[in-house]
Amino acid sequence: MSTVSNVPNLKFTDITIERVQHFIKQQESRGVSALRIAGNAAKPKLWLVKDEDLMDGDIKFQVADFDVFIDPTSAESLDGMVVDFVQDVMQAGFKLYYPSPTWDDDPIAQKVQDVIDQEINPGVASHGGRVSLVKRVDDSVHIALGGGCQGCGAADVTLKQGIEVAIKKAAPEIKYVFDVTDHASGENPYYSKDDMGGQSAL
Repeated sequence: MSTVSNVPNLKFTDITIERVQHFIKQQESRGVSALRIAGNAAKPKLWLVKDEDLMDGDIKFQVADFDVFIDPTSAESLDGMVVDFVQDVMQAGFKLYYPSPTWDDDPIAQKVQDVIDQEINPGVASHGGRVSLVKRVDDSVHIALGGGCQGCGAADVTLKQGIEVAIKKAAPEIKYVFDVTDHASGENPYYSKDDMGGQSAL
C-alpha cells in the first residue's frame, strides 16, 4: 500500500495503482496521463484526465508513476481514506473507504465498530461526516466526530437520536455514549449553529 505524503492523506492499495496504470496505458494515445478524484465519502468519483485538465487551485501529487488531481474541497472531504479496487462476480471498480481499527481483544468494542462502519458512517457520509470509535471503558464508549459532523449544529441530535440508538441496539452492553470531539475546531460543519438559530435539528 502506497501512502501519499501530500495533502490529502490518501492511501492507494497496490491493486489500485496497478489498475490505474493499466487504464492510463490503454488511453495514453489520447493524451490521458492522470487520475482525478472528487466528491465526498458518500459519492466519491474517479476518472482519467489529461495534463491540461488541471484546474486553478487543484492539488496535484504523484502516486507511483502517475499524477493525481483533486480540488481542495474534495481533498478535505476525502482526507484519510483508502482508494481501493474491488473485483468479484458482482462488480468491479474503485471504491473509497475509511480504514477501521480492529478490536480483536474486545468483542464488545468490535460490535460497536461494526455498526459504525455498516450503519452510522454510511448515513453521516452524505453530510461529509464520519464517526470514529476512540475507546471502550466498561459499559461506555467514547466516539469522535469528524468532517461535516465536527462543530455541526445538529451534532447533539445526531448523537442522541441516531448514533447512540444504533450503538446501544447493536451492543446492549453499552449504556453510555460519550462524544469526545473538539467541536470548536471544526472547520467545515454541515450545519452551523448560526444557520440553525441556536437550535439543534437534522
